Amino acid sequence: MKIKPTRALCARALVFGLAVLGAAAAWAQALQTKEAIELQDLRSRMIAAKKAQVYYTGKRFDLDQLPHYTPAAEKLSGTIRIWGLNYLGDCMLGEYWAKGFRKYFPGVKIEYTLPTALTATSGLVAGTCDIGANRKMTFTELLQFERVFNHDPLEIPLATGSLNVTGWSDVMAVYVHKDNPVERLTLDQLDGIFGAERQGGWVGTVWHQEFARGPEKNLRTWGQLGLTGEWADRPIHPFSATVRYDTATKFSDAVLHGSDKWNEQTRMFGNYAGPNGRFVIWAELIAEGISGDLDGIGYCGAQNQTKDMKPVAIEAYPGGPFVLPTLETIQARTYPLFQANYWYINRAPGQPLDPKVREFLRYVLSQEGQAEVVRDGKYLPLNAGLVQAALKSLQ
Repeated sequence: MKIKPTRALCARALVFGLAVLGAAAAWAQALQTKEAIELQDLRSRMIAAKKAQVYYTGKRFDLDQLPHYTPAAEKLSGTIRIWGLNYLGDCMLGEYWAKGFRKYFPGVKIEYTLPTALTATSGLVAGTCDIGANRKMTFTELLQFERVFNHDPLEIPLATGSLNVTGWSDVMAVYVHKDNPVERLTLDQLDGIFGAERQGGWVGTVWHQEFARGPEKNLRTWGQLGLTGEWADRPIHPFSATVRYDTATKFSDAVLHGSDKWNEQTRMFGNYAGPNGRFVIWAELIAEGISGDLDGIGYCGAQNQTKDMKPVAIEAYPGGPFVLPTLETIQARTYPLFQANYWYINRAPGQPLDPKVREFLRYVLSQEGQAEVVRDGKYLPLNAGLVQAALKSLQ
């Protein structure tokens, strides 16, 4: 029997089809949410396991050039609300600083809200915190702050990132396969390897057309870097974190002049939940890739280096010396691909800081405050030049 379709029948079929599609979409969303939450739980457990670990035991950083803390004479009280960087709470450092500061000002309470660095700018914009603890503000975070307040936040260095502690802003060290003859690279050469033709780049929220470059500066074979013989025509295989991750943005800011145009052959990786509930980090995948690829080059923390990888010395600045990533060169910030963390404060131009906020920052920047960084043993203490410049900006 042939059934003649009617409007009513077609309508019922359409409703049924939409219901099926809706159920499928809801199922997919629920599955994605479940996987995302499980991944974040694995990450949290991995980080929590490091809380009391001290990675740089027996290593004495020279803090003698830092000023001792001399507290202000005024009596201070109240609460300092600090939002953001979870790693302050995932280690002992936040607690050390709070206890250390209260020795000088027992009437001041440090109140931490540290779920993630992503809340630092939100807290400042909403007025729910006095200090945002953050990695370097991203484009979107800075744009949000500027549009709300019509000025930039005050940025004060918190600590220098680690050499080899996953999570604690570990260095973006450049590696190649151990059999690759390359020993050193300039920043322009790194740009040629990882970057592509572009029309400009970014510094903060400002677009700069002078950072434009053409395809003739692309470096796609090892011969273009001066290698000869069998290496001359071999292709370069770049490895990177996915551009959705902040580390890739920081690498772009340092190497590609803040451009979003990457080498089209770049292999990019993200974190995922591996077998047996193991949290697999993008940097491990880069190390694995370089270790098995003579033509590979990528960046990751020193803890990810395998026996089949070697670090490449990078030009400290245009025309400067070539520097390898070590504890000393990162703490001195002579290795150019270090990472760092910062305090952010909403201070309008020409206006004074809240006295208790000013004193807390002065304490953190002091020899006593930076000694707590060394005591915790994950981040690296600030050097004297950074501290001096930061103290001036607090005045």
